[in-house]
Amino acid sequence: MMNALHSGASSSHPIRPQTLAQKVIARAAQQSHVEVGSLLNCQVDLAMFHDSSGPRRLAPMLKELGVGIWDKNKVVLVMDHYVPARDEESRAIVQLARETAKRWNLPHVIDSEGICHVVLPERGHLRPGMFCVGGDSHSPTGGAFGSYMFGIGATEMLGVVVTGEIWLEVPQTIALDWTGVLARGVCAKDMMLHMIAQLGLNGGQYQALEFTGEVVQGLPMQERMTLSNMGAEMGAQAALVAADPVTVDYLLGVGVPQEDLQGWRDWHSDAGSFAHIHHFDANTLAPQIAAPHSPALTRAVTEYATTPIDIAYIGACTGAKLVDLRAAASVLKGQRVHPQTRLMVAPASARDQEQARLEGTLQVLIDAGAQLLPNSCGACAGYGATFEEGMTVMSSTARNFKARMGPASVQVYLGSPYSVAAAALKGQIADVREVLT
Repeated sequence: MMNALHSGASSSHPIRPQTLAQKVIARAAQQSHVEVGSLLNCQVDLAMFHDSSGPRRLAPMLKELGVGIWDKNKVVLVMDHYVPARDEESRAIVQLARETAKRWNLPHVIDSEGICHVVLPERGHLRPGMFCVGGDSHSPTGGAFGSYMFGIGATEMLGVVVTGEIWLEVPQTIALDWTGVLARGVCAKDMMLHMIAQLGLNGGQYQALEFTGEVVQGLPMQERMTLSNMGAEMGAQAALVAADPVTVDYLLGVGVPQEDLQGWRDWHSDAGSFAHIHHFDANTLAPQIAAPHSPALTRAVTEYATTPIDIAYIGACTGAKLVDLRAAASVLKGQRVHPQTRLMVAPASARDQEQARLEGTLQVLIDAGAQLLPNSCGACAGYGATFEEGMTVMSSTARNFKARMGPASVQVYLGSPYSVAAAALKGQIADVREVLT
């Protein structure tokens, strides 16, 4: 007899259209289909955690329980938060992570080579249709690849690494549909800040988001990652983009075997399956700036133009990928940053930094006066190169909460890499469209 929690629609009730999120969850729960609100036990395809969320929290609990990891090949450990270690506490955390990785004999360890949400897909760990969890709030980034990925805490992660399973209530999916054409110098970060301003930090209501429309389909993979990444800032559990040839080309390029991508066309939402659709027009979108101390305090750049800044920061999984470095370089090529402004650049991964070096993008930034920082979470997570008392910062990060990136007196404005570069050039918040013309 089928468990009531897994019953889905009966034969007397036709199956409702299924969203991409529902289809992935159904596969993980070994069901043909699932209904919104059902509570299901799902099998996890991949669990990711980092030096902050992983061994230092999981190792003591696993030892106390006397159990091990259910499938080491489905676990990825990334050292990105406390590296490079700046003090004794950081050194101890990183050393514990490395020692534990050896003791557990983990096959997938990425040490000091970039931020988890960027290095995970660039190492080919994600596929359309996968059901994944991460020990970090920005784990929805994985949804850009047509997978269902969400962040969980240490206790939930303990259950996952022991059993390979997790309970999930099937969410509604809210579609965020974009039509039109983005202006030069306007990108995914502007789209996301605008959506947060319109819908609020709880716009996702702990549901699933799906980004749709011609604008989204025209975005390169790393720009889609920015959208999914900042689904967390809207309170969403997961934030997805349906797989298409752009997805497949990216994954093939990072070494995913062709046979692993068979059937990618199956991972899409059925017509009529969304709980709600919000429509947005790219034609009217100006560069967006979020004022301290919330991404929800977003307005068009004209509202904050001429605000002086001390530091321009290009960093984090949201704003320092290769596509972001290229955007900043397009503004700064042949230019020098304002004499009263510091430009700090922390590429999101070593691979992206190397590609930026090979193609000359990195040199453009250095010639403009950029200070190059390690491939780590850095200031975004409040570690390492945080900002001094009283500084006003223009940042490409996802969050600007009070005291997150330095003392409470630090004022952090958020914008795209284009906008950060424009601010570095002018010494104040500026409309990048005027700089690029």
